[in-house]
Amino acid sequence: MNEKNSKRRYLTPFIFLSVIAVIALIPVDDTTPHVADAAINGADTAWMLMASALVLLMTPGLAFFYGGMVRYKNLVSTLLQSFITLGIISVIWIVVGFSLAFGDSIGGFIGNPLTFFMFKNVGTAPNPDFAATIPFALFAVFQLKFAIITPALITGGLAERIRFSSLMLFIVLFSLFIYAPLAHWTWHPEGFLHKWGVLDFAGGTVVHISAGFAALSGAIFLGRRKDGEESNPTNVPYILLGTGLLWFGWFGFNGGSALAANEVAVTAFINTNLASATAMLTWMLTDGARGKKRSATGAAVGAVVGLVAITPAAGFVNVGQSIFIGFAGALVSYFAVRLKSRSSIDDTLDVFPCHGIGGMVGMLLTGVFAKDVGLIYGDPTIFLYHLVALIVVGVFTFGGSYLLYKLTNLILPMRVTELQEERGLDITQHGEVATDISSSF
Repeated sequence: MNEKNSKRRYLTPFIFLSVIAVIALIPVDDTTPHVADAAINGADTAWMLMASALVLLMTPGLAFFYGGMVRYKNLVSTLLQSFITLGIISVIWIVVGFSLAFGDSIGGFIGNPLTFFMFKNVGTAPNPDFAATIPFALFAVFQLKFAIITPALITGGLAERIRFSSLMLFIVLFSLFIYAPLAHWTWHPEGFLHKWGVLDFAGGTVVHISAGFAALSGAIFLGRRKDGEESNPTNVPYILLGTGLLWFGWFGFNGGSALAANEVAVTAFINTNLASATAMLTWMLTDGARGKKRSATGAAVGAVVGLVAITPAAGFVNVGQSIFIGFAGALVSYFAVRLKSRSSIDDTLDVFPCHGIGGMVGMLLTGVFAKDVGLIYGDPTIFLYHLVALIVVGVFTFGGSYLLYKLTNLILPMRVTELQEERGLDITQHGEVATDISSSF
């Protein structure tokens, strides 16, 4: 068995490099199709270039946020587990991921993989079906950043015990078979959730709920860590640094989802900041009410939960409603974290109670408050569709991810050995440590 695993380990990189080489040599017509009466707006384009860069910054921010929470022996591994998605998903998205998410719809469930294969027909002219005032390629790049951070979020539930090579394979499978269909359902004009009227302004459903359920599924599949799950954060300044980068980048995440430099972007920008601030205060005050010290880690987690909760609603609600969403998201996630800590599920960095539950609260409250169509305006239709969509997405992402974990495990064993876990993933997976103290002597 060990010999077989060893052969797989050495064969996998050669297969990957061969596939990349073949794909790179495929001739592709990348000319930009002419679109009548389409004009690029300079202000919108400038804002979306900036927003795309802001969203990319969130993934290194997440790496620091997660890395500061794990034990020192797993610090490098946890940082890299987020950071590697920048490489993997960037390639997958250009080759076929974007086409699966936004290509010609096949029954409202998935895009045609050939529509934009290798960015065919994705050029600098606008595409009125998705964004009428910016280059279509810029829309595709903006969406790429969402595709990058989603699997990075999942890694928090699997930290300190997953084999790095197996994680890379799972990221590819998740992107193709879970993320791309969800993006198509929700954001493609022909997607079935979109046609139902389900609202997801910036990824509460597509990004956070899906990542939460996938992390929960993975935590159950991998089982608990052998050396206990209770530990103090390794580096609190890293956590605060990561939170600051996430908060900063989230202005692009939510504000950029307006796809223009307009009043909707301004509304999303304000609501994003307000919900996060409210959630941070709510988390700390709840700690105080329970007789606990108000920790920097708690403040950081609360702020991120607020960002998650406002994401699906950012462009659809007013400031008072954004305050309530931040408050409700933080309160529900706070007690979800407590409940999880009493269970046998070892979701290392509380991805499901924070991102999954926070995203669900935001999604449902979007159905309550969304301007003109929310429950408070007298019509329950959209709210009920949000409830149904939540069930559909939850079952699909949890069950689908579990099957992908099993498939990955058949190809490359997912869990490290007990000895490797004891020594730490930094040394056993990457051959390096966060700080080489020997260099000081």
